[in-house]
This record gives sequence, C-alpha cells and structure tokens, in this order.
Amino acid sequence: MKSAEEVLGAVGFSVMTVRPGDTALAMGLSDLPIVATSHLLHAMESATIAALSEYLDNGETTFLLGTSIELLGSAPVGVELRANARCTNIEGRTMSSNALGQGQSVLSFACEIYEGERLVAQGEIKRATVERVTFLARTAAESLLKN
Repeated sequence: MKSAEEVLGAVGFSVMTVRPGDTALAMGLSDLPIVATSHLLHAMESATIAALSEYLDNGETTFLLGTSIELLGSAPVGVELRANARCTNIEGRTMSSNALGQGQSVLSFACEIYEGERLVAQGEIKRATVERVTFLARTAAESLLKN
C-alpha cells in the first residue's frame, strides 16, 4: 500500500437506486418496503473499496474487519442513494498467523449515505490489508485443518 500520508483522507463514492428486491420487506426482515440495512452497508463498503482503488499495491487487497452503522432515516423504492467513505485512520498491526498475518494495516473509514441532501445513515468501517494469494492460501489451509 502507498504511504499513510497519501492514503489518509482518500475518498470513494458509491451510488445505488433502491429496487423492490432491496427492501427489508423483500428480504423477510420487516414488513416495511424500505431499503434493507444490509444494502446500506453494501453501499458504504463499495465506497471504501473505491477510495482505496489507486492506493493498493499489485496483489494486495482488503477485507472487512468490522462495522458500525447508525440509521438516521429510511429510503423507499425508487430513490437514489449516494454513499461516501473517507479514510480517517491507518494503524499498523501485527496479528497471529491464523488471523491477518504479520504487519498488515487496518484502515478506518467514516461513511455516510445521502438521499439528495438528507443524511440517511452514517457509520464506520474497518478494513485490513492483506496479500491476496497468501491470505487465500492461509484461509484454505485453516478450513482443511478444521475439517
């Protein structure tokens, strides 16, 4: 990954139009035909990935470590939602080899979703950087060992 000074403040965007299948009603989560929280989280995650697209090295990727989301409103079918994410913190972290690996970074993002000028949701997403092939190999090995 590029230097922390370059990545801090990086911004990404994501846009979605709420479709009938995106609602809490369609997903069996509620009887309300409003956008499901999981779709809001997906839009936020997409914005974080867009923010990092030009800062990762070849073979490097990120994966979700954790989220927090605060719902401030709802959105019906047919509206366009715009998500943005801004990298607010980068921590170097060494974890055991059965988790992320050695010397990986944890990136924090402040995220917001708007319908027009109205803030619908806000939250924080944490993503960890990993070397793609090594991470997938370790994941496959752990799966085999547990079975």
